[in-house]
Amino acid sequence: MISLSFSMYDLEYFLLILTRVSCFVFAAPFFSLNNTPRHVRVALSVFTALLLYQTLTPAPAVEYNTVMGYAAVVIKEAVTGLIIGLGANLCSAIVNFAGHVMDMETGLSMVTLFDPNTRENISITGAYYQYVVMLMLIASGMYRYLMGALADTFILIPVNGAVFRMDSLMASAVKFMSNYIIIGFRICLPVFCVILMLNAILGVLAKVSPQMNMFAVGIQLKILVGLAVLFLSASMLPSAANFIFQQMKETITALVGGMM
Repeated sequence: MISLSFSMYDLEYFLLILTRVSCFVFAAPFFSLNNTPRHVRVALSVFTALLLYQTLTPAPAVEYNTVMGYAAVVIKEAVTGLIIGLGANLCSAIVNFAGHVMDMETGLSMVTLFDPNTRENISITGAYYQYVVMLMLIASGMYRYLMGALADTFILIPVNGAVFRMDSLMASAVKFMSNYIIIGFRICLPVFCVILMLNAILGVLAKVSPQMNMFAVGIQLKILVGLAVLFLSASMLPSAANFIFQQMKETITALVGGMM
């Protein structure tokens, strides 16, 4: 017969694991998409927490004496899961920055789309890159790395063992912001360079033929050239996604190190 008996302490320990896992799932990329049904995310969180609970058995001692003490442990686990999930999710916003720069250069900055995932208006090129990177995340199996990283955090940061070192977390945030700009500029570099050369050519033509309206001609040329460069540089998207995934791994590692 299957024994379903468990102590109250086992239930409380399982709920602490579920708290960290559910907060991570509701904040991490791909899992936190609004078009993902909520009952699917809840089921994934419960199933993952159950597997981790079986792996971590016997449960180590978690010290708390009162209801407020247990509530403090729950808040600590929720913050830990949110920090790890948001650290990975922020890396996926790099493509929005790159797309915004591209649209400013090509004259498409006035064209915006409503993103149902973030509930914000994003540039059309940023939306294109965002969906491509999300497809790369699924095709490359990066989502399995995210779940594996979450499971490893329970070894590095046991339940109620998180110590938030603000200096280390702030240093990780500053390093991420510098890499955010560098990687975003690398992604938009082909369009940026081509449009820069096009602006130089239009400037020369404006001096040679002042009777031509280079402003009206330049707007159309920038859009056509920008779309052509996007089409020709489509083969570089896997490398761009690799930059983002590598930054995602480094960010998760740095944030976990700041909570050990």
